[in-house]
Amino acid sequence: MIFERWLLPDRMLPTFRDVTPAMLREAGIRYIFSDIDNTLATYDDPEPPDDVTAWIRAMEEAGIRVIFVSNNGAERVTRFAAPLGCPAYPKARKPLLGVLCRAMKDAGAGAEDSLLLGDQLLTDCAAGRRAGMRVIIVPPIKDKTTLFFRAKRWIERPYVRKYQNNPPSGGLH
Repeated sequence: MIFERWLLPDRMLPTFRDVTPAMLREAGIRYIFSDIDNTLATYDDPEPPDDVTAWIRAMEEAGIRVIFVSNNGAERVTRFAAPLGCPAYPKARKPLLGVLCRAMKDAGAGAEDSLLLGDQLLTDCAAGRRAGMRVIIVPPIKDKTTLFFRAKRWIERPYVRKYQNNPPSGGLH
């Protein structure tokens, strides 16, 4: 498969809640650059659900900073991030790297101590890999069923199967 180096994450986990401070500390991760929609909440959740707030607080208590990098618009991203006090970068245009690299620079983060968390291989995983980060992908919470999203998921399917058939051992690489 031609795009394996960009489309295979370090880990695929059932939910963002399975990403723990202990797991990240062990891997030397100090920054999480996280997608929002279908990774932490549905598109219908204008503000962070309680479990997201608790997860963010647990990360903060462990000294791990969460920064939102979303392809969604400024109004949606700002409204979601504001109650959490997390930096937010809307209209990221992942898999392009411009906004993600600016977010990393603003945070003082390097690729070696950063993780990208998302739900899509073609946008989130590709951006994180291209930036040199480690990547965790979770299944979409409530996937869109438009033709565009169905086509993206169809393209991702062989890479998901390849990961499932040969998952990496241990923690994050």
